[in-house]
Amino acid sequence: MTADPDRPRDRRPGRADAVTLGVELVLIAAAVVVGVVLNQRGVRLHADTAPIYASWRPHVGWGTPVAVAVAAAVVGWGPRWARTARWGPLLAVGYLGAVAWTLSLAMIDGWSAGVAERLTAQAEYLHEVPRITDIAAMVAGFSDRIIDFRPGSWSTHTAGHPPGALLVFVWLDRLGLGGGAAAGLACILTGASAAVTVPTALRWLGAAEAARTVLPFLVLLPGAVWIGASGDGVFTGVVAAGLALLAARHPAALLTGGVLLGFALYLSYGFVLVGPLALAVLALRRGRFLPALLIAGVGVAAVVVAFTVAGFWWWDGYQLVVERYYQGWAAERPYAYWVWANLAALLLSAGLVVGPALRRTVVAAWHAGRREGQAGVARPTIVLPIAAAVSIVAADLSGLSKAEVERIWLPFVVWLLVATAHLPAGGRRWWLAGQAATALAVNHLLFTVS
Repeated sequence: MTADPDRPRDRRPGRADAVTLGVELVLIAAAVVVGVVLNQRGVRLHADTAPIYASWRPHVGWGTPVAVAVAAAVVGWGPRWARTARWGPLLAVGYLGAVAWTLSLAMIDGWSAGVAERLTAQAEYLHEVPRITDIAAMVAGFSDRIIDFRPGSWSTHTAGHPPGALLVFVWLDRLGLGGGAAAGLACILTGASAAVTVPTALRWLGAAEAARTVLPFLVLLPGAVWIGASGDGVFTGVVAAGLALLAARHPAALLTGGVLLGFALYLSYGFVLVGPLALAVLALRRGRFLPALLIAGVGVAAVVVAFTVAGFWWWDGYQLVVERYYQGWAAERPYAYWVWANLAALLLSAGLVVGPALRRTVVAAWHAGRREGQAGVARPTIVLPIAAAVSIVAADLSGLSKAEVERIWLPFVVWLLVATAHLPAGGRRWWLAGQAATALAVNHLLFTVS
C-alpha cells in the first residue's frame, strides 16, 4: 500500500484538508462559546471549561521544557526515522518516546498533582482499595454497592465500571505497588504501549509502511494528557494489546487477545463497542475468519465465565450502572449540548489531524471500491479507523457519554489515528507539530481532572 493511496484521485486535497480543519476549529469554538454561555446561565454542564472537563488554570511546570523537547524531537526526526529504522529499535524508541511525552505532560502539573495524587481523590478507585480485604467477596457483592446514597455505596469511578477496573488497582496494591504514585505510573506505562501495539497490529495485517507512518502520531497523541494519569490509560493499553494480538497468526496469540478483550468488558461497560474493531481485525488478518473468531471467542468466554462464577453478572451490573448514572450529574447534563460538544472534546484528544485524515480515508475507500472492488476497500488503514468512528458515534448517540469523553474514548481514539497513514508525506511534520501544540495548549491552559 502506498503512503497516500487517494492522492492521484483527490484533485485538491490541500484545499479540502483546509476546509475540514476549518470545520473542526469552528466546532471547537462553538462548543467553547456555547459552554461559556450555558455555564453563565446556570445550566448544569458540570464542566467549567466545557467541552473539556477541567478548570481554567494557565500554568507551567517542570514538565514544560521536557514536553517541548520531546515534541521537537519527534516532529523533527520522527517521520524520517520511522521510515528507515529497523522494526525492533523503532518500537523500543517509540514506546520510550510515548512514555516521555505522557509523563512530561503530567509533570506540567507537578509530580503530586500530575501523577502521585491524581488517582487518590474520593471519586477514584484508590479510595476503595484499603477497604478491600476479601477480593472474592468484593466481586460477589459488587453489584449490591453500585446504586448511590446507600451505606457502603462505591465511589463514582468504581461504581461506574465493572469490578475489573477496581481489581487492577487492588492487584497492584497486593503486589506491593500501592498508592497514588505507583498507580499513576502504571496508567502511564500501560497507556503509552498503544503507541507500539497499534502499529504492530498494522504490520501483522500487512500494512507495514502504514505502521511506520502512524507510529509518530501515536507517540505525540494529544490524549496523552489524560493517559497520564487516569484509569483510562490502563484501559487504552489493554484494549490496544488485545486487538493487536487478534492480528497475529498464532492460536496462542488469538486466545490471549480474546482473554484481554474479555477482561476489557470488565474494565468498562462501554467496551462492548470494541466489538466492531475486533471483528474488523479478525476479518483483515491472514487466515480463515471463523476459526480465528472461535479461538478468540474462547478467550473472551473464559473471562466472562470466571466473573460470572465469582458472582458478578455483567448485565445486572450494566443495568444498575445506568440507574446510578442518572443519579448523578448525567441527569442534569443536557444531551442537546453534549451530543455534539463531545465531538469537539474528541478533537482535542485525538488532535485536529483526525478530520483531514478521516476525510482522506473515506476518499481512499471510495476510489478503492470503484477501482478494485470490495477487496480494495478491505485495507487496514481504511477499515480500522472507520470501525473506530462507528463505535464512537454509537457511544455518542447512546446518551451514556455526556462529557469527559476526551479520556473515556481514548481506547477508540488510538485506532482513529490509523487514518493518518493516508496523509501525504510532505505535510506530516506540520500535522505532528499541530498535534503537539494541541496537547501543550490544553495542558498549560487547563488543569485537567480524571
